[in-house]
Order: sequence, then structure tokens, then C-alpha cells
Amino acid sequence: MQFQSCFLARGTSGLGLWCVPRLAPLALIWLALVLMLVPSLVLAAALKDVEFATLPGNQVRIDLVLSGPVSDPRDFATDSPARIVIDLPAVTSELPRKTVQIDVGPVQSLTALDAEGRTRIVINLNALVPYQVQSVGERVTIAINPPSAVASEAVTSPLAAAVRAEATAMGPGLRAIDFQRGPGGEGRVLVKLPAENTRVTVAEKGGKVVAEVLDTSLPERLRRRLDVVDFGTPVVAIESRAQGRDVVIAVETTKDYEYLAYQVNELFTIEFRALSPEQREQRQREQVTFSGDRLSLNFQDIEVRAVLQLLADFTGLNLVASDTVAGNVTLRLKNVPWDQALDIILKAKGLTMRQKGTVIMVGPTEEVMAREEKELEATRKIEELAPLRTEYIQINYAKAADIAKLLETRQITTGQASTNLGQVNGKAKAEKEQAEVRGLLSSRGSVTADERTNTLLVQETTEKLEEIRQLVARLDVPVRQVMIESRVVIATDNFARELGVRFGYNRLQVNENTGDFNEIFGSQRGTLKGEDYWGTTVDDTVPLMVDLPALNATSGINFLVGKIGSYLLQLELTAMQEEGRGEIVANPRVITSDKQAALIEVGQRVPVVTPGTVDQPPTVKYEDATLKLDVTPHITPDNRIIMGLKVSKDEADAVLEVDGNPYINKRTVETNVLVDNGETVVLGGVFERSRFTNKDQVPWLGDLPILGNLFKNDSRQETNKELLIFVTPRILQQEMKAR
Repeated sequence: MQFQSCFLARGTSGLGLWCVPRLAPLALIWLALVLMLVPSLVLAAALKDVEFATLPGNQVRIDLVLSGPVSDPRDFATDSPARIVIDLPAVTSELPRKTVQIDVGPVQSLTALDAEGRTRIVINLNALVPYQVQSVGERVTIAINPPSAVASEAVTSPLAAAVRAEATAMGPGLRAIDFQRGPGGEGRVLVKLPAENTRVTVAEKGGKVVAEVLDTSLPERLRRRLDVVDFGTPVVAIESRAQGRDVVIAVETTKDYEYLAYQVNELFTIEFRALSPEQREQRQREQVTFSGDRLSLNFQDIEVRAVLQLLADFTGLNLVASDTVAGNVTLRLKNVPWDQALDIILKAKGLTMRQKGTVIMVGPTEEVMAREEKELEATRKIEELAPLRTEYIQINYAKAADIAKLLETRQITTGQASTNLGQVNGKAKAEKEQAEVRGLLSSRGSVTADERTNTLLVQETTEKLEEIRQLVARLDVPVRQVMIESRVVIATDNFARELGVRFGYNRLQVNENTGDFNEIFGSQRGTLKGEDYWGTTVDDTVPLMVDLPALNATSGINFLVGKIGSYLLQLELTAMQEEGRGEIVANPRVITSDKQAALIEVGQRVPVVTPGTVDQPPTVKYEDATLKLDVTPHITPDNRIIMGLKVSKDEADAVLEVDGNPYINKRTVETNVLVDNGETVVLGGVFERSRFTNKDQVPWLGDLPILGNLFKNDSRQETNKELLIFVTPRILQQEMKAR
């Protein structure tokens, strides 16, 4: 064929040269249009959006939203790294971003890439899990970690089936990994095993406590890191991971702890406890640290004195060896501290060293101990022969007698009476032990306290006198003082409202002897003041039809309702409303020294009379109705205050009484609190609310709408009472400066 026309056009494989035979001009135009539309005919769908959701059982569903249906998506998975790859043929991506961050369950993210006429979807996973891909209409659904019931209906990847088979072969899975804080501040790592006979090993590795659960698999929901530092225990974090056919649980901890592992049924527990200061010091004493420069020694049958000389030359220290230091030693030490090498050599040959300044003295242990005993004996002889001196020590703040007791040697009684030593003359034989508590004085010294001048008279050697002066200077300091201020607030709020009515009907009577008068008709005795229609005064006490007035009324109105023939209907409305607010504030305050109890009390004592009898006259007993503040403060090293408090506000009730004796209203709080300096704390409070509603009415008539108000009495009363107790401690600044 002979081509007559050629032109450039873009196809599925890119830009190319297209040549056609000689055709009519109109045919050429149609051919060009068809070739330009080839890409749109081939790539018919586009990826518009990605939707995802989490489902129960650590499942994740991802929906790819397309502009049209897609034919047969192809998928495969990779193990390292864990990914699911899905190819969508003839689909372009119109997502605003190539990567969509998911971070749900085992799924990390999703990436969409355009390549060679298709869109590739890459799903990044934490670990390879089963999945399903299904195309319905304009959606492609990927089910991550689906249940087994759905797996039979959807398209399942062969690699996912292999993963499930591998998980089944690995053995039963752990049921739970949890953490709990104990009542004593200990941290407990709780592992729920699949069975009681599951093997677990625990060891310290790399600064962590590692527990290995053998022949067990780890479910995906337990592959996590638990950060538990906020619980305030020695445990910082717990991390679990699968390692082959086992599960490894690594526990990160703080320093200075001890742990205990135990199992009860299927629950395996690792308990971590923080060391107390005493245990921490004991551990530091047991762990001897060497910090000298490192050296290497390799000798065969060398004299011990020569090795000591070599170490002295290396360190630059002066060394004195006893004449009894002898023998040979064979050693090979590589890159060890010189002080550790010296310690090894001395222990191997039964030697002991003493260092004073830059001089090291080495000798046999028995010889060194015998020499030190002689030195101590000589020191005691010198103390026994040393002359005694008398000194007067002025005590400024403390009591001289109290310090004298600390200096003296005194006897204390220990033990208790025992009945297990037999009977002597029918009585139990008792045994008590006397223990001697040595003070700072020597056996020759003495101390006397003069209470009038608050002075110590001490007779001791010069060396002991210096020790006593140092002790007195440390103890004789001003005690810090605290001012405790308390507020007792009693607030009351009351409200009362009452509406009442009473009325009756009357008629005018004409009597030739007494004249005109007004007669009231009714069956209830009451009062209805005022004048009738004709100006005749009505008697105060009359029989009424309705007598439901407001008690203690503050307002009222009396008028005629109407006239029926010669009968008049007279009505009286009364109302009352009361509101009241009250507040009682008591503000006791007291100053006391650290750890010294203080009491302030103000009020009255109420007599309570007990009636007498024929043989016994009446007795009077007084009860306290006072405001009292009882406190014992303790200042902590960080300038906070611990207070043992008892605050009470008692008062006599002038309304309620029994046999003439009033009630005592008690308001008391007793507690121990820790408060910052100058901080106000609410020790407690009581809020009381009482509400009363009352309605008296004429049966049936009082239930009528609107008109029923003329046949009933309504009253409402509310009372609120509130008690609050505040305490504010303050450390006196002048005492802090003196300290």
C-alpha cells in the first residue's frame, strides 16, 4: 500500500507517527478524530476516592471508589515488607494525594500509582494478615483480616491462606497482656496464658526484664507497646512481639527495683517493687565499684612484693609492705582497673591494706587487726588518764534538762512479764531485762542541768567536750513556728409563702326590740372583720363557710363578692411571704511550734439539770457549747505542713429543749491533711436543704380550675443550711530566717 498522508498522534503507548493511504479530505478528518479518542476509549474509569473503616475483631475495610466499573482486578502480597498490591487495568488515579494515611488496625497507609495504562494500589501493613478483594459495580472492596465465614464467599488470596495455615501451626495464642498498680506502689505485668502448662522463662537482658512464652502465638491485637510511666511504679513500658514460635514480652523499668514472677492457674504475673532507701544502701555496699586506670598483667610465679611494687609505680602512690608479706602468685589480668587487680591479689594471699592519704600499708589480715586492736586499747588508756575539765554551756532555745538526758548513760527496761517460767508461791514469776543506752559522755564524765539559768554543767575530757559542743550547736536552734487560721462558715437561706381564704354569707335581720343587725351563716368558727353592705359592723367571731386563712398573714383584703336577694357573700383573702438570709463566720487562729499541739477555745458551758428524786437531789452537769480549734502541725523538709486537726463549732439551741435543758447542736470535723505553705484547704462541708409544701382545701371545690383557689390554703417553705470549714497554715518567715 502506498501511504500518501502521515501525521503525529498520541496513543496508549505514547506519541507516534501515523500514515494512511490517500483518502478523501472528509475521511481524513474522521480518521484523525478517532485516533485522538483512542486513549479515552481504552482508559474508561478513574479512581476518585478511598474510603476505609474499622470493624470488630481487628478488621479493616477499604473501598476504592471509581467513576466506572473495573474488570477483574489482579492482586498479590509480599511478606517482607508486608504489603498487598492490587492492579486496576485501564484505570487512572485522580486522587489529590498519592499516599493516603490510614493507621487503623494492621493497615498503615495506601499508595496509588499510575503506570502503563493501569493504576497500582499498594497497601502497607504492620504484618502480613489474610485479606479479600471483591469488585462490585463502581467499587473495589478490600477486606483486611476478614472472619472465616466471609472467606468462603469472597476471592481469597493464596498467600493469605498460607498465612492462616502458618498461624494455625504456631500454636495457641495469648489471651491478654495487661498492667496493674498494686496498693503498695508495685507494678504488676499480667499475662493470661492459653493453658496452665504453658512454659514461661524470665530473665534480665540488656537492662530489661524479658519473659519468653514458649510455643505460643501472639494475636495482632496484642502486638503493641504499653506506656505505663504515669502509674508511678518501677515499670516504664511493656512491649510484646512474636519471635519464631515464641512470644517475647520485654519490660522496661527504672533503676533500683526487685521483681518476683509467679503463676496462679492461667495467670502469669511479674511483680516489680521499688527498693527502700535501706535496701538501696545495702545494694550499693554489696556492689563494690572500681574506678582506677586499667592495666594488663601477665606473670608466671612472680613474687607478691614485686607485683605490689609494680602497682605502686603504676599509680604513683606510696606503698609500705610488712615484713611478713611473702609468697609468689601467678596471674593473667587483661584490661582491669588497678584497684581491682590489687584487691584480687590481696584476697588471694590473705592480705589487707589500709590507706591514709597517699600511703598504702599492706600486711596479713591477722597482723593488721592485732595492730588496730592495740591502737584502740592505747586510745582507751589515754582517755582514762586524760584530765577532766569543767565547762558551762548556755542553752538558748531548748530545755537544758532535755539535752542532759541525751548526753547521759541511762538504763531502760526491756522485755515483759512472762508466765512461762513456772510458778513461785502460787504467783507467776516475772522477768525483766535491763538495757543500757550509752550517751555521749564517757564513763568518767558527768552532766548537770540548771533549770533556773537553763545551763549545762559538763565535766569531761577536752575531746569529749568538743563533741558535746558540736551536738549542742546542732540541737539548740529555734523551732519553726506555724500560724493556723481557720474559718467556720454557717450560711442559712429560708423562704416561706402562704395564701389563704375565708368567707361566709349573711343577711340583714329586722327586730323591733334590738333594731337592725347582720347575721352570719356557716359551720366553721372564725373571724370576719369589717362592715357589711349596709355599714353594720360584723362580730369578730362568726360562723364561716370556709375558714382557711394564712397564718401570720402580712397582707389581706376583705370585700363583698355579691348579693343574692337579701343574702350577701363576704370574702377575705390573706397572704404571707418571708425571706431570710444569714451567715455566721467564726475565725479562730493560733500559733504553735513545729510538732507541738495547740488549742484555742471560746464559747459557753450550758448547764444540764438532772431532776432529783426523793433520796437524791437534782444535779447540774455543764456541757461545752464552744468554738474549738485543736491542731498539731508538722513541717516537712520541702516546707509543706502536715496537720492533725479537730475543729468544732457547738452551740445551744434556744428553741428545742427537753425538761428545760436546751439541745446542743454539734458541728465537728477531725482529720489529717497535707497542705502547702499558705494554701487554703476545705476540710469539709455539709449542705442541708428542706422543702415543705402544704395544701388545705374544701373537697372537690378546691380542685376546680382558678375558682378552686377560693376554697383552699396553699403554703410553701424552703430552708437551706450550709456548713464549710476552711484552714490556712502559714510558716512564720522570721523563724525560717533564724533557722
